[in-house]
Amino acid sequence: MTNAIRAETPEPLVVIGKSVSEVYAKILLHILDHPGNEIAPLVLSIDGFDQGYDIPEDLRVRTALDALLRTKKKIDVEDVAYTIFPQRLWTMAQGRRAKLFEFYKMAFPFYRAQNPKANGRGLYFERLTMYGRGPCDGNQLEWILSQYDNRQGVRRSMWQATTFDPERDHNATAQLGFPCLQHVSFVPTTAGLVANAFYATQQLFDKAYGNYLGLAQLAAFIAHEMRLPLARLNVNVGVAKLERISKTDPAMKPLIEAARACLASPGVVDATVTSVQLTAQSA
Repeated sequence: MTNAIRAETPEPLVVIGKSVSEVYAKILLHILDHPGNEIAPLVLSIDGFDQGYDIPEDLRVRTALDALLRTKKKIDVEDVAYTIFPQRLWTMAQGRRAKLFEFYKMAFPFYRAQNPKANGRGLYFERLTMYGRGPCDGNQLEWILSQYDNRQGVRRSMWQATTFDPERDHNATAQLGFPCLQHVSFVPTTAGLVANAFYATQQLFDKAYGNYLGLAQLAAFIAHEMRLPLARLNVNVGVAKLERISKTDPAMKPLIEAARACLASPGVVDATVTSVQLTAQSA
């Protein structure tokens, strides 16, 4: 019995790349080239940040995916990323994190009212900065950064934040779209900041790319505030699913071609300058 259980235990798919687009292309092509529509578990790692805060992307993949999302009436990559890190507000804040948090607190009621079905239970950046209880009035990111500034050399387990809340999220509803991202942690190293994230489940078509981009932007923000380069982003996914589009949908063709081109020439990368980089330059 023990051997039978072990034989059926799936090994994790480990994907490593230099850009958000490269890891997404590898994951997408893997699931298209293999039976089924799930990867369980999935582990991905991105390390192409070049000592700065700009997020590397292959615009062939990004453009093809955004076009497909529009065709299928899904929200685009930038809007998905915004649920994790509000890049535009960070640009407006001009490198002042207190202003970023203030702007977001003011804007969040509008975000929720704009799409109550999707956002009624909250957004990831809202959970990270307005958790509802805890130090710094529930602003987990501010607590992490303030402790890092004031207590150099303390335990590294301090630099973690949660989006899952058992009080609100242990819910017997059959389908619960939020939160799939459970937890993030940040590890300062001699090479720079390493960020880690865990998803219980993830939708590969309409959410995964934006998830990776938003996490990279969040990590770049934390690295900027810790005065460290961003070294690596790791993401662990319990179950990654391609559910909201068919693998044989003809509309997938341009994205598949872009993904294959990205892997054939991975050096063709456009470093998308994030708001973090812009504020770093203007500070």
